[in-house]
Amino acid sequence: MQARLKTYLDFVRFEHTIFALPFAYAGMFFAAQSQGRWPTWLEFLWITLAMAGARTAAMAANRLIDAGIDAANPRTAKREIPSGKIKPLQATVLTLISLGVLWFAAAQLNPLALKLLPIAVVFLILYPYTKRFTWLCHVWLGITDGAAAAGGWIAITGMWHPGAIALWLVVVFWMVGLDVIYATQDHDFDTQNRVQSIPARFGIPAALKISAWSHFLTFALLVYSGYVIGTSWAFYLAAVVMGGILLYEHRIINPKDLTKVNIAFFDANSWLALTMLVGTVLDVILR
Repeated sequence: MQARLKTYLDFVRFEHTIFALPFAYAGMFFAAQSQGRWPTWLEFLWITLAMAGARTAAMAANRLIDAGIDAANPRTAKREIPSGKIKPLQATVLTLISLGVLWFAAAQLNPLALKLLPIAVVFLILYPYTKRFTWLCHVWLGITDGAAAAGGWIAITGMWHPGAIALWLVVVFWMVGLDVIYATQDHDFDTQNRVQSIPARFGIPAALKISAWSHFLTFALLVYSGYVIGTSWAFYLAAVVMGGILLYEHRIINPKDLTKVNIAFFDANSWLALTMLVGTVLDVILR
């Protein structure tokens, strides 16, 4: 049973949840602070379950829809569905259960969260198809993951706010930049098999420049978010640290040496997400 659980956790890349979840919590904390309070434990629980459901559904559907592409790509041929560790029916059931968890959690929050749910599901499920016809698939992913930050805010207040939109945009450009870096690994395969991506369309050197500019906008939007929300120095300090992490990320990668892609993609961005959460909590405490 333990081995089976590990297989499912690997299947949905559970460890990557650390990317978007801190931004959902940031939206939650900032929204509650705007009301002069802390989030309740129930709000924290439902937001966490909604995020877990959305993330698991998205990854399971992604792996299911892309199973044929993964099987043909040497880098991904050993993933769970191509290797037979998980059957397509099991992936389908996991997707449906996860969507059920997402729906149930959203229903416990407020009417706006529930009304926006169908739109969120469309973005979650359609992402794998975008790489079949547009190199802007990275932007679609960024918009989808960025909704976590706005969703955390809406879950608390039941309404839109400029701060929620600013945080959403932070995640959009952050995800675009890191997903482009990740996609450089499949440049040759994608080019030969007509899988759309920025590296396949423009080449690796240009793709890394696009990623760098996207992350520059991420940092600028972090600072703007602090201004819109009215944060203290703690958040701006966290933003500077996050900017340093992004700079490091691009310093260790160049078109002629992609051996550190996983460090730049996972390790550096894990620290960035945790820095965002710590900076947010410190800011709320200080204010």
